[in-house]
Amino acid sequence: MESEEQTAIQASVADWAKRELAPGANARDTEARFDPELYLRCGRDLGITRLPFSEEFGGAGAGMQETSVAIEEIARQDQSLAVTLMVSMAAGLMLVENGSVEQIERYLPGIVAGTALGAVAGTEPQAGSWTAGYTTRAVENATGWRIDGEKAFITNAGAPITSVVLVCAVTGGQPDKPQMTMFALPADAPGLVYGKPYDKLGWRSSETRPVFLDGVSAPATSIVGKVGDGRHLVHGAFKVGRILISAMAVGMAQGCLDHAIAYARERKAFGGSIADFQLVQKAIADIAIRVETSRLMVRKSAWMRDEGQLDDGFLSMTKYYSTEAASQCADLAIQVHGGYGFMNECAPTRFWRDGRVLRIGDGTSEIQIGLIARALGLTSLPRAVKT
Repeated sequence: MESEEQTAIQASVADWAKRELAPGANARDTEARFDPELYLRCGRDLGITRLPFSEEFGGAGAGMQETSVAIEEIARQDQSLAVTLMVSMAAGLMLVENGSVEQIERYLPGIVAGTALGAVAGTEPQAGSWTAGYTTRAVENATGWRIDGEKAFITNAGAPITSVVLVCAVTGGQPDKPQMTMFALPADAPGLVYGKPYDKLGWRSSETRPVFLDGVSAPATSIVGKVGDGRHLVHGAFKVGRILISAMAVGMAQGCLDHAIAYARERKAFGGSIADFQLVQKAIADIAIRVETSRLMVRKSAWMRDEGQLDDGFLSMTKYYSTEAASQCADLAIQVHGGYGFMNECAPTRFWRDGRVLRIGDGTSEIQIGLIARALGLTSLPRAVKT
């Protein structure tokens, strides 16, 4: 059961998103345009960015349960804004849990207030879920560290309101077991260069770019946690991301259900509403079942994190099931819409494109299956599946 606070948050965010996000979502998607003012307005009007942070840092003192509810409702209308929020929150939480006082004072206030964005630069062109394959390297020198390398598919990189980029780099170890360290770099650091925005299938109105590090100078005070903590911190961010990306999947599936029901009721064929046709009813019922099942799994995962009882196996089940189900819901919703569902102006078509990356980001479906198998005690797993 949801608490009164969670119900109130859900109602407030749902109302705002329907008024402020839904009307322009298709246009922003078509133009592949990130709207900084929309993000700032979200922070001012709703305070979503404050939810997962304690009052000590200017936050709302809520938990992952409340945060996931809010992300779900944003994602119900606009997946791109939801992922922008999700990544910035994950960056902020990494700083809260591992950052120095200096780093927290410098970067966290803007992230919490919703006036600035954080980015996490882990993925590289040749290594996504396989974190051991990172090659961006930081070499210690007289003034701190010099960082060189390339990151790929980095959400919030290069956005005009991004203030900090958390970069994971190799700082030692062996080729088959590299030591990694996380650095908090100001977004305008010399040598930190952002490539052109990607031309993406989905999440088109979020800011996503490659990041090039060409002799970036990072003082010792920029290290998040300790030297060698980097891979552990990336995996911690994955866990937050998997809860919130699953909440995004629930929001998308719910959005598909909303549109499928509305269209089935209004569309007339063969002398009546197509909502009266049993096969249409089955398609919509299948969407509804997936929505409710996914939502229960996300709520449980969020509760487990709030209680300090997060189970990696169940989290992988949540991420795998909810994201796969969301794509199935989008496909069913398009089928309900018939020929109109093939048009880009149809919201389920945008969801269908957005949903494809949900099964890739923060650990692919294949990675989740491997982690589930390990949690069940199976031993014939490839060594690479360790994220």
